[in-house]
Amino acid sequence: MLVQLLVLPLLAGSALLVGAPGTAQAASVCSGRPAKTVGFSTGELRVYKSRAHACAVTVAKKPGKRRVMSVALQPRGGRVVSDKGSFTKMAGPVTVNALNRCVRATGSIAGKSVSTGWILC
Repeated sequence: MLVQLLVLPLLAGSALLVGAPGTAQAASVCSGRPAKTVGFSTGELRVYKSRAHACAVTVAKKPGKRRVMSVALQPRGGRVVSDKGSFTKMAGPVTVNALNRCVRATGSIAGKSVSTGWILC
């Protein structure tokens, strides 16, 4: 009985260290499939596409320190949707209707930026 009282807490503690079976990685903040990823010196611009929508985020290469970040997404013939501010990890997500439309995405972190041009046409 004493052995069971000592062994069970040890087994429970080791399960916490290893991770419970069946746990999943954190899901993306955008729905849909990854369509384009463009890297630059301070991070990545990620664009996702579902049937009727496009979504974009800008993710810092080294999260932690607060800095100016932005992400913008524009469907062809439509208005730009953007998110800009002082963030530690990422800017966005921003989503636009993109059924049968090209989109263009732009992201920046700490003065460094990248753009996709027209994609998903």
